[in-house]
Amino acid sequence: MSSTWTTEIETAVPAPRLFKAAVMDWHNLAPKIASDKIVSAAPAEGDGGIGSTRQFNFAPGLPFSFVKERLDSLDVEKCEAKSTLIEGGGLGIHVESASTYIKIEPKSGGSVCKVTGSYKPLPGVDVTQETEKAKAAFGGVIKGCEAYLVANPDAYN
Repeated sequence: MSSTWTTEIETAVPAPRLFKAAVMDWHNLAPKIASDKIVSAAPAEGDGGIGSTRQFNFAPGLPFSFVKERLDSLDVEKCEAKSTLIEGGGLGIHVESASTYIKIEPKSGGSVCKVTGSYKPLPGVDVTQETEKAKAAFGGVIKGCEAYLVANPDAYN
């Protein structure tokens, strides 16, 4: 049985800038602003368009050593994207499948990032804690990008 979770994170950054940093270029930005968690990241296959994959490698001590995701849909003008976990993370341990949909919308001079995670847990696995960790991780990503973009007003314009 599949399940979903949602979270919303408000920021002081315009939607297009946040989308470029937190979604389109996260593989380059993450190791710079979250090096305590993400030690490296890189495109694995493709040119960054639909069907492309990228891998994030995590610091020792975190629950997973890496995740690899595939970009399933992308609309830069609408600031929305969907990706699917294809390797690593909780795949095969906690979940049979997992995907994430991100939409960043303008709000009061800034933006609101709406994230929906969909997953199919493995039989008998309670993913309540993993769901809360995923929400917190996305909140950390967005707030980290917000802090970077506020401190670097010329970045990702």
